[in-house]
Amino acid sequence: MDIIRVLIAEDHAMIREGLKQLLELEPDMKVVAGVADGQLAVDSYLAMRPDIVLMDINMPHKNGLEAIKEIRATDGNARVIMLTIHQDREYLFKALDLGASGYVLKDAESRVLVEAIRTVYSGQTYIQPSMARELVTEFKRMKSGGDNPNQLSEREKEVLKLVAVGMVNKDIAGKLYISEKTVKNHISSIFRKLDVQDRTQAAVFAIKHHLAD
Repeated sequence: MDIIRVLIAEDHAMIREGLKQLLELEPDMKVVAGVADGQLAVDSYLAMRPDIVLMDINMPHKNGLEAIKEIRATDGNARVIMLTIHQDREYLFKALDLGASGYVLKDAESRVLVEAIRTVYSGQTYIQPSMARELVTEFKRMKSGGDNPNQLSEREKEVLKLVAVGMVNKDIAGKLYISEKTVKNHISSIFRKLDVQDRTQAAVFAIKHHLAD
């Protein structure tokens, strides 16, 4: 029987220890290390090359998204499961875009996490069912034609890029030397063309299509 070697990156010691105890109840799993920040996650991965990394998003020194980006840049075959409180589709899409192989919420039942680890270890992707609905919604939206960045004008792409980095309308207007009313008109047009409902969904689109780089 193969033993799945797991690295846990979680900044809360009690959660980290609880995960270790939970996983080591499984006959095919062994926790090789537990670390409290993203930089240590990167360093430990490079030193140990575990089979699976359980990665929190909110961590000091380097967050989980930054850590997975660095790990995957070094090893394109690294298998990382995001274990997080974030239910926003923005985090899900960003994690997948960076190469995550799984996404599980911290309030999931233990069997879900165990299933995720075994699934990802086998070479597949695992998205917690409650989050998978977000992917279905996005797929339907893409099929409806709202996923083509080329339908935006160059000015709309400029506005969208600034929306994605968190700028408010007033600041966007100042940055692009246009009126706030013009910014609002551009944003309304962007929402309509992309078939999105709010700035968060627009930002997710920008991230997915590398318009916010």
